[in-house]
Amino acid sequence: MFDYLIVGAGFAGSVLAERLANGLGKKVLICDVRPHIGGNAYDFYNDEGILIHKYGPHIFHTNSAEIFDYLSRFTEWREYQHRVLASVDGMHVPIPINLDTINKLYGLNLNANQVKEFFDSVREPREQIRTSEDVVINAVGRELYEKFFKGYTNKQWGLDPSELDASVTARVPTRSNRDDRYFTDTFQAMPRHGYTRMFERMLDHPNIKVLLNCDYQ
Repeated sequence: MFDYLIVGAGFAGSVLAERLANGLGKKVLICDVRPHIGGNAYDFYNDEGILIHKYGPHIFHTNSAEIFDYLSRFTEWREYQHRVLASVDGMHVPIPINLDTINKLYGLNLNANQVKEFFDSVREPREQIRTSEDVVINAVGRELYEKFFKGYTNKQWGLDPSELDASVTARVPTRSNRDDRYFTDTFQAMPRHGYTRMFERMLDHPNIKVLLNCDYQ
């Protein structure tokens, strides 16, 4: 009955199913052990009409016009650029750490070149970068590490940065300019009616059958 079995109805599985069905005319069975499509990007409206990201916030960002144009076939977009303030020493300061973060935190008036010199003066170079702690201390030193990162990962995952792979904090840049956006990609937005609705439209094809609460074996 089917040409392909796809395991998992998240981003990879749903896009693959749509391309096989709509692009090549293949018949696809896609199954997921969870009771919903969308994988970790699954969202839903609660009783108060608030859109909830069940598995944590998923913010769409890409530099690829091809990817953005493809997904635009299945959703309208709500423009959104992620900006974050961290509560540190009784102040709200931008994170990722940038020029304004340092100036406000330490009562300074540095420019872009001077803040680079500041980072060089406080960083503790590590010959080998193995953990998330290594990444941050190598870039901005121990004091800023303890102010911004050490408590966060413990709060978020119950793990010290020294227990996390280097890739976790390597995703958070340190900037010498005033750019306070979390991401700098060309395309930054959120699906206007949520990720789940986008996936529903993606999988809405007569050649695609979806089985939920289903182990592929």
